[in-house]
Amino acid sequence: MVTIIISYNHITIMIRILIAILMTTFSVVNAQESLPKKLSTLFSGKNKIVLVAAHRGDWRHAPENSLQGLKNSIVKGYDIVECDLKRTKDGELILMHDKTIDRTTTGKGKPEDYTLEEIKQFKLEDATPHATIHTIPTLKEFLKLAKGKVIVCIDKGFDYFNEAMKIVAELDMQEQIIYNIPCITLDSLKSLNLNYYNDHLVLNVLGLPLDTAAANKIANSYKSRGNTILHPTFNNDTIPFISWMRKVKTMKLGLWLNALWPEHDGGHNDDRAVEQNDPDGSWGWLIKNGATIIQTDRPQELLTYLRNKKLHP
Repeated sequence: MVTIIISYNHITIMIRILIAILMTTFSVVNAQESLPKKLSTLFSGKNKIVLVAAHRGDWRHAPENSLQGLKNSIVKGYDIVECDLKRTKDGELILMHDKTIDRTTTGKGKPEDYTLEEIKQFKLEDATPHATIHTIPTLKEFLKLAKGKVIVCIDKGFDYFNEAMKIVAELDMQEQIIYNIPCITLDSLKSLNLNYYNDHLVLNVLGLPLDTAAANKIANSYKSRGNTILHPTFNNDTIPFISWMRKVKTMKLGLWLNALWPEHDGGHNDDRAVEQNDPDGSWGWLIKNGATIIQTDRPQELLTYLRNKKLHP
């Protein structure tokens, strides 16, 4: 006969472990449920929340398009992490913005010059630039880490739509993806017969024309579909198109505005908000003119601003 003695301290430790497991499970399930809801609020027509899109991840504190940048973005509570795709010699989709790996890694040449195994030998560089311990992630690695935690916007990836969406489908992540597409009408998009496309996938239509009639044609083609974001850039804030942007919400479409550089937003950019201490003249102006998503290189400062304005939970 074996006698088992369990002390009060052991019971306390076991209870704490069980609570931690349950809390972690609840947090993951809750996040998975909230991500589709967070996206769907963009298309209600009454949405007052502005989402923060971290451009190439948290690149001021980690290499751009890196798993570490993604981890930082999740911990800091950003809504969307934008990433870019390229393909290796052996057909693997990796995260890379430029046509070459020269600027962001310790290597040289084009991604398609290397197999995945070869390209993984190089290290990502930070913004200074100095080599880090991080390597170029695959899209699958990136999505696995993001699953249930943050919305992923796939940019510079339309050429790889079928391959990328196959991975998204395998991971059952379609409801937390925004896919950037060229500025074409819905009929033109459907004529391409893309694999894995359906009306639940959130599309982000890039380069919306600044002529209001042309913009209306594009917008109206997606109006009945829903789940669509319009993404214009403009270097002048006095054109008639600016007034037109305010109507997008009434069409139950999202409006993605960039705060990255002055040529994207008529001078209402991140540096104006942070370095010139004029967030109302920058982010506030974008919101006043219809933004439901702001893509930024200053995600932490933008998130704080939105919360102070009660525009973000």
